[in-house]
Amino acid sequence: MRYEFRFKTLVDPNPSYNGMKLAETFGNFAFAIACRVMGLRDLGPAMSPFNAFLILTGIETLPLRIQRHCDNALAVAQWLVGQPQVAWVSYPGLAGDRYHNLAKKYVPKGAGSVFTFGLKGGYDAGVKLVSNVKLFSHLANIGDTRSLIIHPASTTHRQLTDAQKVQAGAGPDVVRLSIGLEDKEDIIADLEQGLAAA
Repeated sequence: MRYEFRFKTLVDPNPSYNGMKLAETFGNFAFAIACRVMGLRDLGPAMSPFNAFLILTGIETLPLRIQRHCDNALAVAQWLVGQPQVAWVSYPGLAGDRYHNLAKKYVPKGAGSVFTFGLKGGYDAGVKLVSNVKLFSHLANIGDTRSLIIHPASTTHRQLTDAQKVQAGAGPDVVRLSIGLEDKEDIIADLEQGLAAA
């Protein structure tokens, strides 16, 4: 098929640009120009200076923030391992985790900020824990600067059967944490009082 018939937007006269034929005017750059001028006109994707500043600042400080996330997550996971209400903790940063060697190899500066753990009290304990924390936000998203908590069995995976929940890694005892930038002592204190209430 000839070029002219496959890319009509580029070769036909464009009424919004006084009949200009982009392929004729811009040659090999016609597609790039079309993306820029039509997208800009129709969607307005130009970034404001302030948004550009925020993104740049965020990118420049990302390594510092990620390190704090990882350090906090490891401290919280280590603390959870010793709690009597906790049945298990799944975090690659822990020495006993089945993925610990892979974490040391591929992410030696920290195993991330998201992990799960199981409560001995099962479903009811998970609901009570989430209901009683104060510092944590009860949200399904992950990777926020704030610490987040969710009990998937009663929220995101509620529509599944119990067997499907377990198969999906969202059994009745599972709680997922996304550890934020707060002081690790405050995060642990919040979990401690939440577990006591559960």
